[in-house]
Amino acid sequence: MDRTAQLTARLTERAFVYDPPPTRGSLHLRAARVLEDNWTGTSTVPSRGLYPHQWSWDSAFIAIGLRHLSPLRAQTELETLLAAQWGDGRVPHIVFNPSVPLDAYFPSPDFWRSSTAGRAAGAPRTVQTSGIVQPPVHALAVWLVHCSDPGLSRARGFLTRMYPRLAAWHRYLLHRRDLGGGSLASVVHPWEQGMDNSPCWDLPLSRVTPAPARSFRRADLDHGAAEDRPTDLDYGRYVRLATDYRDGGYADGHGEFAVEDPSFNALLIASEHALARIAQELGATGTARHARAERLTAALIDRLWDPTEGMFFCRDVRGGGLIPERSVSGLIPLLLPTLPRDIVEALVRTTTSKHFGLGGTTRLVPSYDLLGEAFDPHRYWRGPAWFNTGWLMERGLRTHGERGRADALRRAVLDIADTSGFAEYVDPYTGEACGATGFGWTAALTLDLLHTGTSKGGDRE
Repeated sequence: MDRTAQLTARLTERAFVYDPPPTRGSLHLRAARVLEDNWTGTSTVPSRGLYPHQWSWDSAFIAIGLRHLSPLRAQTELETLLAAQWGDGRVPHIVFNPSVPLDAYFPSPDFWRSSTAGRAAGAPRTVQTSGIVQPPVHALAVWLVHCSDPGLSRARGFLTRMYPRLAAWHRYLLHRRDLGGGSLASVVHPWEQGMDNSPCWDLPLSRVTPAPARSFRRADLDHGAAEDRPTDLDYGRYVRLATDYRDGGYADGHGEFAVEDPSFNALLIASEHALARIAQELGATGTARHARAERLTAALIDRLWDPTEGMFFCRDVRGGGLIPERSVSGLIPLLLPTLPRDIVEALVRTTTSKHFGLGGTTRLVPSYDLLGEAFDPHRYWRGPAWFNTGWLMERGLRTHGERGRADALRRAVLDIADTSGFAEYVDPYTGEACGATGFGWTAALTLDLLHTGTSKGGDRE
C-alpha cells in the first residue's frame, strides 16, 4: 500500500512514519485526500469538474507534493505526462483522458486534432493532446521527486529515462521558440504561460481577430462564475490563436502572438539548473547546463529587467518593446539562485510595495498590480492570488536569505489553503475561495510546505 492510500485510509492506533504524524482531520490528511480523490490511476487531474484531464505544469507541481506521500506515484505522474511528448520535443499542455466526454472540456481533443494536425511535429498517435505547451517546471519536479527516494529512483531507472525527454523539451524551447532572437523562449498563446487571462496579454491580443462566438461553446462557464472567468471577447481571441496554430501544423514562428515572459523563462532556467544536477547524478559533469542557465539569466536581465520599476516585464516580440503591466510573473525570477543581489533587493522591495502589498495589505502575492487599471480581485489571473506562485515566491525568498518573509508567506499559504478548502485561487485581500475547490496543486504544495518546514534545508536543492 503506498503512502497516499495509507494516509487516506481509516486511521488506526499504530503510528505512521510521517513527520509530523497525521491526525484525524489534519491539514496533512485533508490535502492527501484531495490528491487521492483527483487520482485517475496514472495521473492527477487538477479538479474533477473544471479540469478533468492531465495538465502539464499542474502535474509537475502535483508530483512535488506527491513525493511526500508516494515517491512511486510521483514518478508515475511525470512519466505519464512525458510519455505524451511530441517528436519535436514539446510537452503538450493537456493530455486527454479518452474516457471523459468531449463536451466536458473545451477545447476538446477534436478541436486540437493532435494526431493529424500535429503529425509533422511528431505528435503521438496513441494518445490525444493539445498542441501548445505550459511552463517548463518539469526538470525541477523530476529532480525533487528523485531526491525524495533516491534508492527507488535508481532502481527504476527514473532519471535515466527522464533525462533524454527533458533535454529534448529544453532543446525545443531554446531553439524552436527563440522567436525574438535574444535566447529567450517565447510563448505563442496566453494559455502557454499558465497565467491565462493576465492583463499582460491585453496589448498583443488586441491585434488578434476573435473567433465568432457561435463557433465554440465554453465548458468552463458550467463550473465557474462568468465574472471570475475570461470574457467572451478574450476567449474568442484565444480560440482564434489556437485555431490558426493548429491549421498551420503547429509550426512555430508564424503567429500573431509571441511574447517573452519572465516567469516562463525563469522556470526554464531553474529547470536547466535541475537538469545539470540530474546529469551529475547520471555521471556527467553538468557544467554545460549550469553555464547555459547562467547565459539565460543574463539574457533575462538584458531583455526583460526594468531597473526603474524594480521588476521584470513581458516583451511583445511582434509589437516590440516591454509590456508595461505589473504581474506576479515579473517577480518569479526571484527563484533563480544566481540573480545579482541588487536585482534581488529590488524585487523584494517591489513585492512588498503598494503594488503587491505582501506582508501588508496582502498575505499572498496577488497575480496583478493592486493599483493597475485592470485589477480585479476575483477574475482569473487579473488580481487573485494563486498557490503555485506563492510556493515559487516562498522558495525564492528563502533562496536569497529572506527567511522572515519566507516564513510568513509559508504560514499564509498553509492557513489560506486550509480555510479556502484548497481553492484554485483566492481573493488577495480576504482569502475568499474562487474557482474550483479541492484543487490539485494547492493540496500538493500544501503538503510540500508542511513537510519541508521553515527550519530544514530539506530537499530544496
